Amino acid sequence: MMMHNQMAYLANQAYRGAATTVPPLKAVSMLLGGAATFLQKALVAQESRRFEEGHEHLMKATAILRGLSHNLDFTNGRDVAERLYQTYNALILASLRAYGRPDARESFRRIIAGLAEMREAWEFVDAASRGGKADSAPSR
Repeated sequence: MMMHNQMAYLANQAYRGAATTVPPLKAVSMLLGGAATFLQKALVAQESRRFEEGHEHLMKATAILRGLSHNLDFTNGRDVAERLYQTYNALILASLRAYGRPDARESFRRIIAGLAEMREAWEFVDAASRGGKADSAPSR
């Protein structure tokens, strides 16, 4: 339980740190990219049989997603916040279930692709909110 509390604290700190140094939409995009990077590193470490290192990367990725889910604004846009909360938690569970399994590569590929799609969507929203033109709508 102590490890869970520490990871939740670190997740919140990561989100808040990113959100104070860059605009919030950019921070979300950067954090989603970071989660994907840590999942890729976890997979590489697992495949190289460096399980402790892989587990550390996995915990960092899930901490980022947990931080994002814990910093949603449920007072404004409750439906969107609820959907994002469910999505972040589903990604956390999928990541934890996939690690160490024989089909981890394919599972992580799908999870990372989902994170990339979310990141593209947030980048599109960020560009639109600044009045900039986005090249195209996020791909599905």
